[in-house]
Amino acid sequence: MEGIAYAMRNEPHMRVHLAASAVIVAVACALKLPPEDWMWLFSAVAAVWVTELLNTAVERAVDLASPGSHELAKIAKDTAAGAVLVASAYAVAIGLIVLGPPLLDWVRSL
Repeated sequence: MEGIAYAMRNEPHMRVHLAASAVIVAVACALKLPPEDWMWLFSAVAAVWVTELLNTAVERAVDLASPGSHELAKIAKDTAAGAVLVASAYAVAIGLIVLGPPLLDWVRSL
């Protein structure tokens, strides 16, 4: 839990992920999604959170091991950040697939 708290305090992207997660949960509640849709949303949220936490761990470990500038350190950090990007793309795709149709139905009903 300490690591999660550290990331929340020190990583602006973690706070963005928290806010996005809250919005997703609120929208899903408002749309009264079935349990199988919640499973997909939670898997997407978890994927982003896990990769962001691992990215933070890699960045801090690399900073400790290689305080100076080094090409391999940059590659490690960029690769970890790339994992967050992939997880975020997955989350967006899941969000569009799961939330898109009911949101569209809601908009049409207005």
